[in-house]
Amino acid sequence: MPRRSTSNRTGSPSGSRTGGSPGPGNSPTPRNRTPQPLPRRRRSFGDFVKAFLAFVALVVLLAGVPYALAVTVGWPFPGGSPSLDWLQEEITVNTFLGVLGVIVWIAWAQFTACVLVEIKAALSGVGMPGRVPGAGPSQLLARQLVAALLLVGATAASLTPGLSQLGNSYDDNQKGTVASAQATPGGSLSGMFAQQQEQAAATAAALGQQAADAASHAEVGGPSVKAEDTKYYRIQPPEGRHHDSLWEIAERHLGDGRRYSEIYQLNKDRVQPDGSRLSEASLIRPGWIMQMPGDARGGDLVEMTGAATPDAGPAVSSQVQQQINAYAKAGGDHAQGGGAEQGSASLDNRTTRISLPQQGPGGSHATPAVQHEQHATASGEVSAESDAGFSFGLPEALVGAPLLAAGLLLALGRRRRQALWQSALGAVGGRRGMEPPTPTGAAADAQDALLIGADPEGVRLLDLSLRGLAASLAEESRPLPTVYAAWLSNGDLHLQLAQPAGRPPAPWQLGQDQTFWLLARTDAERYGDVDTAAPYPGLVSLGTMDDSRLLLNLESVPGIVSLTGSESDRAAVFASVAAELATNGWSDRMTITLVGFGQDLTPLAPSRLRHLDDIEALVETMEAETRQRRGALGAAGHDSVLTGRTGPAQHTRWAPHLVLLAAEPSGEDAVKLAELAADASRLGIGYLVGTESGDLPGAAWELEITGEGKLLAPLLGLELDAQVLPLAQQRAVVELFTAADPERTPDGPATAPPFLVDISEQGRPAVYARLVGPYEIIGLDTPDGERSPLQHEALALLLLHREGVHPRVLASALWPRGVTDDVREALLDRLRVWLGTDPDGTPRLATDANGRLTLAKSVVSDLDVLRSLYHEATQGRGVDSRVVRGRLLTDALALVRGPLLADRAEGRYGWLTHEIIDAQLPLLVADIGLALSEFHLVKNRAERAIEALTAALNSAPGDERLWHELLRATHTTGDTDKLQQLAADLIRRSGARGLPPRTEALLDELLPTWRDGAAAVG
Repeated sequence: MPRRSTSNRTGSPSGSRTGGSPGPGNSPTPRNRTPQPLPRRRRSFGDFVKAFLAFVALVVLLAGVPYALAVTVGWPFPGGSPSLDWLQEEITVNTFLGVLGVIVWIAWAQFTACVLVEIKAALSGVGMPGRVPGAGPSQLLARQLVAALLLVGATAASLTPGLSQLGNSYDDNQKGTVASAQATPGGSLSGMFAQQQEQAAATAAALGQQAADAASHAEVGGPSVKAEDTKYYRIQPPEGRHHDSLWEIAERHLGDGRRYSEIYQLNKDRVQPDGSRLSEASLIRPGWIMQMPGDARGGDLVEMTGAATPDAGPAVSSQVQQQINAYAKAGGDHAQGGGAEQGSASLDNRTTRISLPQQGPGGSHATPAVQHEQHATASGEVSAESDAGFSFGLPEALVGAPLLAAGLLLALGRRRRQALWQSALGAVGGRRGMEPPTPTGAAADAQDALLIGADPEGVRLLDLSLRGLAASLAEESRPLPTVYAAWLSNGDLHLQLAQPAGRPPAPWQLGQDQTFWLLARTDAERYGDVDTAAPYPGLVSLGTMDDSRLLLNLESVPGIVSLTGSESDRAAVFASVAAELATNGWSDRMTITLVGFGQDLTPLAPSRLRHLDDIEALVETMEAETRQRRGALGAAGHDSVLTGRTGPAQHTRWAPHLVLLAAEPSGEDAVKLAELAADASRLGIGYLVGTESGDLPGAAWELEITGEGKLLAPLLGLELDAQVLPLAQQRAVVELFTAADPERTPDGPATAPPFLVDISEQGRPAVYARLVGPYEIIGLDTPDGERSPLQHEALALLLLHREGVHPRVLASALWPRGVTDDVREALLDRLRVWLGTDPDGTPRLATDANGRLTLAKSVVSDLDVLRSLYHEATQGRGVDSRVVRGRLLTDALALVRGPLLADRAEGRYGWLTHEIIDAQLPLLVADIGLALSEFHLVKNRAERAIEALTAALNSAPGDERLWHELLRATHTTGDTDKLQQLAADLIRRSGARGLPPRTEALLDELLPTWRDGAAAVG
């Protein structure tokens, strides 16, 4: 007969693994500050008494009070239209009683609203209950009464399947509610994150043992699973705000939450009493039946007799008994019908499918091993053995962080361009910094890893999607929903909301439930630029699970996010978070305060990153900022920074402030931080704090980084491959930024071009490519077939990087979406054959000692010649010979036929966005034009100077220096009409921006009447 185990449900079940050192079968469970689910127990007589009294109190307050008021005082509504005579009437006791009666009616209405809000929140189990304005004590009383009533109501619902479904379905076209703890935002995420990758060896061993037990039973003539060995658990309805999850069930009844996948595998795809099936481990519903492993223990388990005919127990209704019996019978049929398939799935490394977010019909359901292999192939990640014998040693931490790599590359490009423009303010001849230094060693490896791993298109789509969502909501006068996390999965964007926020604006769709908003990649690609503030700048990558990448919104966490683990592992996570926040492309402005680490990281973004020496300074700073933000929000009339970002002040206020504290705070400081963080999410402040012990006051979510690179948060259902930035890679990346610092004074002579060619007659190249203007190649036959454009593009990339190009960098540039090794090697073979060899037999495409592809000196581009001519004119032979200088500068300017690769095909050469040649070439052409103009003006050849400046302006029309010299050269001719015409041309080009101040000052000096002409043009 069915019986319930008598062991304490919250205690350590027999057979559970407790104590001892961690091992393969006994891995320690990371601590988490998310409130633990209340232990379930049988209701006592006192519980029923409390529930009855709560029911009586609610009846009296909701029905008795208005009845008494109606009888004694009367209805609060007037019987007719009021007149002004009552203002002149004498104030009597009846007047006071009438006013008092109206006040009581208002208090009753407010209390009734509080009860309705609390009942709705308790039954739905989604999000926190709404706050009734001005109803603090009333809402607290309503909450206590409703909780006391539902304390028994939950037990009653567990005995009635119909009641167990109350409040657990949304629209008919939506799937079941995520079964997750809702007491905190961390609990809200548990439904989203409950499905995680299991340790394959442990799971396979456990399932293999079950298969072996079944086989042994079959050998002796018994059924594959004996009924007396079968235990069942019925998913409980929400208790307060707590929902059942497979992780918690496994933790209570199997002693280890990680064994949830065993329960999932036993019940996967089996028909439940309501007709649905278990397809995702994170999606379970009250009233479902779960078959449990044989070693399960606990007070809520139902064990079946050999006859599988349950006898009614004191807490199990006959209807539940029938459901369990039918489920057990259906389980046998299910095992017979799909046994072969299930058996194969149980005994290999296929443990679970990714369930966050829920895959669509076309989603990938490959095993984790297969998915990893596919991802590695798609991103060009290959082993050293497959790379032609070279062990490149590229930092995979950067290769595997596409959003971080894209942000760092974008910021590095801005820094290098700024250095070039800063250099442009120096002297024309002999100035330093025209050519940025070529990275070497670890810095070169880091740059290659960034080029391989970067996903600028993904960053662009993420930014457009979030801003587009904010703009659409603003048009509908709807506030931004609070977003806890975002998942990027196969190009689709899934936002996890704190609570349902209705239907999203098109083209967004509801996801697996009403707390998920989904935007398909194809819809995101149709978004255009919108003028709105970045809505969720606090999103930052934490890691990946199979092919899905998690971004946590640190700004929205209602409390502290703590991180445990070894000091070096924590530092790697902190550095990754800081670097991505400082350089990401989906935020506008923010402040990132680093404490206990990261002083060397500030060169990445000096305007965003701020380093404080100690926790005391942090507490003092954050106390002042918290007060200021509270006051600013109150004065602006906003509930939170989210509402402020969509209003008129969106571009000037409510930038987030994210605190990254690597040093563990003392007890007193921890309490102060917890108090500050209690209201942080509303104010746009986020805290990530490192700790050794894991016991941190005010920690809403706890994460752990392991020595194997896993980021864990079991009660959130997280087990990710962590995104980290180890110390060696930190230093290499910072070296790239430091070398490009525009304020840094370079040592030694001016930087020479990376490749100087022999510009004499004896230095005629074997292969000459014209890149400045239309792309042409002289000295090679045009390749046949459709592969010709690809070979031309590969050669252009090699010509722009004479220092060498990593094969993986070349592959990622030509195939941004990924390519296999054999395709890449086939292209390199064709390139080698196409370029051929020099007369001495030396191949023109070689591989250096570091494995990088380099071109022979006999393969030259016009850009190489242009740089060499200017270098020779200003730093070589032209310094001592005026005639040589003039000839070299004239030859150089004649090479300029237009912009770089002017006729390149649309959709190709996307890698140029990572280059700074688009800034270098106009500056170089402008310098040549200025130098040649000076050369002619010394001999009073103004017309020749004007010709040189005009030719340079064709390639560098935005260079203000060229316009200034053109104005001066025109002024020396004495032709006022030409000068007036030139001023008018400048005014038309400037448009609504107007002329720069220095240009206006120069015109005032050379042509005082230019403003009259400006008025005529305007």
